[in-house]
Amino acid sequence: MLIRPAAPADLAAVGEVTAAAYAPFTLGPDDPYVARLRDAASRAEQAELWVAVTDDPHGPGEVLGSVTTCPPGSPWREIAESGEGEFRMLSVAPGAQGQGVGSALVEHVLDHYRRDGARAVVMSSLVEMTAAHRLYARHGFNRLPERDWSPVPDVHLIAFGTTLGGTA
Repeated sequence: MLIRPAAPADLAAVGEVTAAAYAPFTLGPDDPYVARLRDAASRAEQAELWVAVTDDPHGPGEVLGSVTTCPPGSPWREIAESGEGEFRMLSVAPGAQGQGVGSALVEHVLDHYRRDGARAVVMSSLVEMTAAHRLYARHGFNRLPERDWSPVPDVHLIAFGTTLGGTA
């Protein structure tokens, strides 16, 4: 598996993988958030979109998952404060779940922000995403209940963070 910046040729697959990974947490195909999940082009343009792909010497590789890192000034940043990194929309293709893709993407995010000199990394998640919460805990993330928020009525996001030394 390789993790690299998303290329234009990856964007449709990234959108489909993200929508499929989040499908159990949406209101179905008519949920307006599904269009946002599929909009990998906006994430690539307004933030930093990373893909995990199969290591294929004969082509670009199959998209296994993706994550969006949100630099200062990006409209995709939601809860990060000065000196903190933030990531969004970590997704793993349903057929690749349980194979270490999510863990590799989280490690990539942490390494990325360490290189950038961030002191901490934060993110938000739906309460129901308990498998993701276990993944974040394995990487040193702790709950930050003081940063919980609701982007729209009836959608409640809980916050997590870690210092780049290991505890939030």
